[in-house]
Amino acid sequence: MADNPLLALPHIDTDRQRIEDELIASVQAPTDAMTEMAGHLIGAGGKRVRPLFAVAAAGCAEGHDGPASLESIRGGVSVELVHLGSLYHDDVIDEAVTRRGIDSVNARWGNLRAILAGDFLLARASEIAASLGTEVAGLLAATIGRLCEGEVEELGAAYQVDRTEASYLAAIEGKTASLLSTACRIGGIVAELPRDEIDVLTSFGRNYGMAFQIVDDVLDVIATEEQLGKPAGLDLREGAYNLPTLRALKAEGGDELRELLGSPLDGAPWERARAIVAASPGLDEAVGIAHEYVAAADGDLDAFDGRPAAAALGGAAHHLLRTLDDVRVANA
Repeated sequence: MADNPLLALPHIDTDRQRIEDELIASVQAPTDAMTEMAGHLIGAGGKRVRPLFAVAAAGCAEGHDGPASLESIRGGVSVELVHLGSLYHDDVIDEAVTRRGIDSVNARWGNLRAILAGDFLLARASEIAASLGTEVAGLLAATIGRLCEGEVEELGAAYQVDRTEASYLAAIEGKTASLLSTACRIGGIVAELPRDEIDVLTSFGRNYGMAFQIVDDVLDVIATEEQLGKPAGLDLREGAYNLPTLRALKAEGGDELRELLGSPLDGAPWERARAIVAASPGLDEAVGIAHEYVAAADGDLDAFDGRPAAAALGGAAHHLLRTLDDVRVANA
């Protein structure tokens, strides 16, 4: 699969190393125990999409051609820390034993310490945001609130076969899109872009985030564990009925699917439910909606008239669709 176009930006290798350095520095604590727990997932790696979006958004400033500013690096790191903190909490809720190919924090140190380490990451994110000014601090605080609202929406809809698409979209906007839109907005703010450009970058991040989560949900249905780098079919197992499943419930075979869902699944019933969703026209409908969000993200970037960083952001959105196409072809 082709590399993400963001990785072709000038100075990106140096900027990515600076992101890693800032992440590691951000989790240093007075005690070795907290430092180890807070840095556990950072050491496991990650794509760092949110910091890269903050850096690229700041790079959309007219005439920008240098390495990323420290402010954009730190702004992106603050959003990444919120994301990491939410993963710690998610793993406690889900009783997960692994994350990114290593022991989850809760499996290694217990639920209480995992929650406290997640809280520490949120606190460090807030501290970094405050160093970038009151607007960034307020924005990050509001984003943490939206993330919690999205999680509550998701939990409230667990195992609900009559879940509405509005509920699903509200959940992914809070859980996923809010962080990406905030990363873009922070990049624009610290680069002192014009307000209208900051607003379209924020809209781009939201549209990208919605497409990102829908693509991820489609892959959860059709991809293998090796392709995903995590367990496949988790949403059906855990009752997080996503867009492909909601559309499949309305399509031919929906009655059988409805009888299978509504409680935890495993074994043959899980395999059958996953096969029904994978074969349903609802899968292509979900892919079509992801395309619509990517098209909207493309439109947001028209304001930048081909500036390299904006073109790279747009390329990253299309990279989502190419990744999905690659998996579908490989598994055909």
